[in-house]
Amino acid sequence: MARRKPSRIFKRLLIAVAAAGLAFLGLAAFRAGPEPSVLVGAGLPGIGKRTPIDIVVEEPKRGLAGFRVELVQGDRVEVLAEREYRPLDPWEFWGQRKVREELTIEVGSETVEGLEEGEADVRVVAERAWSWLRWPAPVTETLTLPVKLKPPTLQVVSRNTYVTQGGSEAVVYRVGASAVRDGVQAGDWWFPGYPLPGGDERDRFALFAVPYDMADGSEIKLLATDDVENVARASFIDQFRPRPFKTDSINLSEQFMERVVPAILDQTPEIRDRGNLLDNYLAVNGELRSRNAQTLVELSGKSVPEFLWRDRFLQMRNAKVMSDFADRRNYFYEGKVVDQQDHLGYDLASTSLAEIQAANDGIVLLARYFGIYGNTVVIDHGYGLFTLYGHLSSIVVEEGQDVVRGEVVGRSGATGLAGGDHLHFTVLLQGLPVNSSEWWDGHWIQDRLKLKLGDAMPYE
Repeated sequence: MARRKPSRIFKRLLIAVAAAGLAFLGLAAFRAGPEPSVLVGAGLPGIGKRTPIDIVVEEPKRGLAGFRVELVQGDRVEVLAEREYRPLDPWEFWGQRKVREELTIEVGSETVEGLEEGEADVRVVAERAWSWLRWPAPVTETLTLPVKLKPPTLQVVSRNTYVTQGGSEAVVYRVGASAVRDGVQAGDWWFPGYPLPGGDERDRFALFAVPYDMADGSEIKLLATDDVENVARASFIDQFRPRPFKTDSINLSEQFMERVVPAILDQTPEIRDRGNLLDNYLAVNGELRSRNAQTLVELSGKSVPEFLWRDRFLQMRNAKVMSDFADRRNYFYEGKVVDQQDHLGYDLASTSLAEIQAANDGIVLLARYFGIYGNTVVIDHGYGLFTLYGHLSSIVVEEGQDVVRGEVVGRSGATGLAGGDHLHFTVLLQGLPVNSSEWWDGHWIQDRLKLKLGDAMPYE
């Protein structure tokens, strides 16, 4: 009997299997992964103490095979980071793989020993997925950066810096060419430096203050920083005088809270109703007080960099001091302490609806209802120096208006958290309330500011 020939189906099957085998062998032998994309960027314009280097490596097809990050300076090559992954095999088209990696490495003198000034390369070498017969060259991306390890020079020029807790002062100094930011750091508060009027390009000065709650002058430093955050520090305080502050007690009555709280909430929709009078009062006295303080700090960024005033600051005429600066107030309700806040200004009172004068020349930055202060005027006197007039019954100036010393800005009142008709007056530096009595004193201005600043300060 004759032998049968294979059917056409069987032949086609053999051909298909053979083709698949050849395709498999071809993929395994020659299908290397595509080049991964590599991005390298620096968070600073050079390498200092700790410069963040941001790295992104991506390959969405076969996935990442691995990469390493190197620092190259001269003949020295140091591996800063290394990653390995398992990409898809050459014959695989789907499956689990790492397609993207983001990494931030801090590079600088504090993380790499023996780093030298000059230049250095941050090099990322990203491997490609291999095949049996192809081991393609890796992708290399290099970022060249200057290495700066020395902080700017910093020299204190002025002398006899005597400060009081809660008070203000000035310092004159000189910075090196590499400085991009300078000023006084006092605890958490920053007082920026400005070019000294009439000086050369490296002469600087700063008006600064001691926070009312800072009892240690060693926390006050003059700083100069370069563009890679190398910092020079200098001590310059010759004498620090702590100042004891008084404690006061305030009894909260239903009548008082019913008068002030609803009016403030009506004008301040961002403070939600807590459902009862006492909780609403505490929200106003605490949360709204903090918000108002932050707004005053933000306003300091709008201050003009020049002296707008030439004479001592005026105190309210014929006024009696009702509350001093930085009194610590304990609030009692039904015989129990329910809150504690610091009164950061002077309460001054004379007659009802008394005329309120601008304490000095300046520009009106704020003239509106302002939280706990009610109807309020804030005047910019230049270089971050403000005065605030709160609890007014009426305002007669507008924001952006120039005012002169002694010009009427409004009348006293009892708006906001006021128990009666009076003026809440505050002097602020960069948003920090300071002791106003210094700025009322012409001798203090002459001795503490004018003698240091000389012709740079147009004080008469």
